[in-house]
Amino acid sequence: MRIEVVGATLTHPGASRRALDGVSFRVEPGTLFAILGPNGSGKSTLTRAILGASHLDSGEVLLDDRPLSDWKRRELATRVGAVAQSEPLPFPMTVGELVGMGRYAHLGPLEAPSSKDREAVEAALERCDVLDLSDRLVQTLSGGELQRVRIARALAQQPEALILDEPTASLDLSHEMEIMELLRDVVSAGRTVLMTTHHLDLAGRYSDRMLLLDEGRVAAEGTPAEVLNARDLERVFGWPVTVTEDPVTGTPRVTPLARER
Repeated sequence: MRIEVVGATLTHPGASRRALDGVSFRVEPGTLFAILGPNGSGKSTLTRAILGASHLDSGEVLLDDRPLSDWKRRELATRVGAVAQSEPLPFPMTVGELVGMGRYAHLGPLEAPSSKDREAVEAALERCDVLDLSDRLVQTLSGGELQRVRIARALAQQPEALILDEPTASLDLSHEMEIMELLRDVVSAGRTVLMTTHHLDLAGRYSDRMLLLDEGRVAAEGTPAEVLNARDLERVFGWPVTVTEDPVTGTPRVTPLARER
């Protein structure tokens, strides 16, 4: 799926500045696209706008060259999987039930899940290393376990695109790497992944292209080597850094420096 944002502008009610200010970019199918920026730069607002959860003041979002407003919600739910930073859990449910919700858009009214639906759920549980948690109540999970379960729910949709807001938040090292490897596998299968992250090194290692936001504006856009440079990062994050090439992966490595006193 191709994702395109054209001139996205949005101001939250009562805010003194725009949350998004003329943001434009394009994500081609089969691409892992990372959105970077400090807290308050507009990353989460941008993902919500792409999903139609936040309405733009001006500009537009296009999915496969169709305006977002032309998409029916059910159609969108079958083709785009989303993982927000957090969500309420209004009533007790098991991990298997939560991941099974990823199949709802594929079912008709009152239609019971088929063997295909159950296989999709089991595959997603296994891929995110939470199959052994299937009968656990979601409310008993750790933050990292819950994050993996929510990603599994999105994968159970078998979408053409995944949009994830901080997908590796709360994960330990091994599961953080497993999720990033999983997202690379998703992209290798021809799907599109758009994610926000604070992990500059991980983004530099796994993404194909990236966007750097600064107070709702595009500060830089391009390949990791183009975006992860000391000049732009110091200006946007307000902290001195050095950027070197990782000797093993050949990707950019960002190291914060001590600020001179």
